[in-house]
Amino acid sequence: METIRNIFCVGRNYRLHAEELGNAVPTVPMLFGKPTHSLTLTNGQTIELPGNRGEVHYEAELVIHIARPFSEGASLEEMIDKIALGIDFTLRDVQSELKKNSHPWLLAKGFRHSAVITPFQPFPGLAVCEQTDFSLNINGEQAQRGNIRNMIFDLMTIIRYTHEHFGLGAGDIIFTGTPEGVGPTKNGDHFSLLWGDQIWGEFTATFS
Repeated sequence: METIRNIFCVGRNYRLHAEELGNAVPTVPMLFGKPTHSLTLTNGQTIELPGNRGEVHYEAELVIHIARPFSEGASLEEMIDKIALGIDFTLRDVQSELKKNSHPWLLAKGFRHSAVITPFQPFPGLAVCEQTDFSLNINGEQAQRGNIRNMIFDLMTIIRYTHEHFGLGAGDIIFTGTPEGVGPTKNGDHFSLLWGDQIWGEFTATFS
């Protein structure tokens, strides 16, 4: 896998997902990061997740790959060269405790193998992305289905906001948020990430 420089993630970017967790709908993008050690590329393998820190929830997302440093006036096609599908795995019980104490989410979001992505595909353009649903199947059953049309903050808003607060450059990736339907992972669950009806990546989860 090519070198990824920074991993940015957008929280609560789908209204129904925010509501299903009882969270307020944000008025500006809610950004957090993951360390690069959390990144794992799907190749049909078994991926180990922590089994002794409470529930591990799956959150399927569209992931964009940044092609160049941000400049005002740049188009999406200039800023994004590739897309993938990913899962932002979250230690939900750990996150709940962190939120109670107003602590950062890193322990809940940044563990090894918490950022799973499929191989990247060329960016097909915004219109195609808005016409194509992405989905997550677990053990052959659909668990999540989403479309970036339903995001609270669109792709360019996310890119601009990330640049303004952190900087943004070639090789950075952004997990753009998850739709409703998140839930706990079970030992042995088989995950398939689909773009339309095409499987882009598969793996099996096991607890260590």
